[in-house]
Amino acid sequence: MLERYRATGADPPFGDPRRAHGVAMEGHYWRLTDPAAGRVVVALVAVCRAPDGPWAMVTLAAHPGGFVRTVITPSAAADPRGFGVVAGPATGVADQRGFATGDGPLAALRADAERLRVDLGPGARLDVRFTRPRAWPRRAFGGLGPAHAIPGLGQYWHPHLLGAGVAGEAELDGARVDLAGAHAYAEKNWGSRFAERWWWGQADAFAARDVCVAFAGGPLRLGPWAGAPTALVVRIGDEVVRLGPPAARVSSAMDHAWALRGRSARHAVELQGEAAGHPPHLLSVPVPAERRAEVRSRQLLAGRVVLSVRRGRRLVFAGESRLAGLERELHPPAPDGL
Repeated sequence: MLERYRATGADPPFGDPRRAHGVAMEGHYWRLTDPAAGRVVVALVAVCRAPDGPWAMVTLAAHPGGFVRTVITPSAAADPRGFGVVAGPATGVADQRGFATGDGPLAALRADAERLRVDLGPGARLDVRFTRPRAWPRRAFGGLGPAHAIPGLGQYWHPHLLGAGVAGEAELDGARVDLAGAHAYAEKNWGSRFAERWWWGQADAFAARDVCVAFAGGPLRLGPWAGAPTALVVRIGDEVVRLGPPAARVSSAMDHAWALRGRSARHAVELQGEAAGHPPHLLSVPVPAERRAEVRSRQLLAGRVVLSVRRGRRLVFAGESRLAGLERELHPPAPDGL
């Protein structure tokens, strides 16, 4: 009964949203930011289910330079027992649920809680380990709060790594890049389909390094009710603040920039986001049933975010990041999708 319930996309209290649910799409996203070098590297994988079996879309992108490469792999698996994903042919011993557990030659992407490896061919490789992780501290629910327990939502979202050190390197467009000194963020999104409209952002390259903010939102319909909720998460040191329905309200305005204002009984958070002179990367999103992807995302890898957090009347943080991720959907989709 629990597995059938999770197959709707939902998670019970004290569950682990990182585990594979068995829905049409399980998406994983990593963002590596190196403030000293002014560099951002993004990796993502969407493990999808088509009528003839699983497949995956894998992307590696970087700033500066506008680099992006996306591949489609004919096979993929996400671990239903813990956090793990592999895309593309892989060697090693596969268990009865189909998740390859060996440490064989690199697939297009292989990841677990400690390591991320991407190989999309010459000029598009990444191999990093995560140190001193700041994992999601709450056990009852993930980033969406009680909404995680609602079956059948189109999309779910959970920022499970709110900071970590990075050791390793990348090969980007022919250049080798040492990522020692960068820090990592990771999240997951999953559901029956990819959203038609959404807004998203993440930043952690503040002058006060031990700060991370992330948000995600989009239109939602539950029976006769329709709205556009946004979930907002801020980590300041060891404290994590999650704002979103039903315990807190987050209002958003996205016409020409990203503007959020969240308030609970204890906290008030304001966020302003905008482009900082850099063009967005145009990224692909999967069409799960059709084994293809289409270019439908405009993501700034180096946007500007101004953040303030108050506890009661006391200002506990105010700062700016110029290496922020900010994303909106691209309508209509670009015609040259994969």
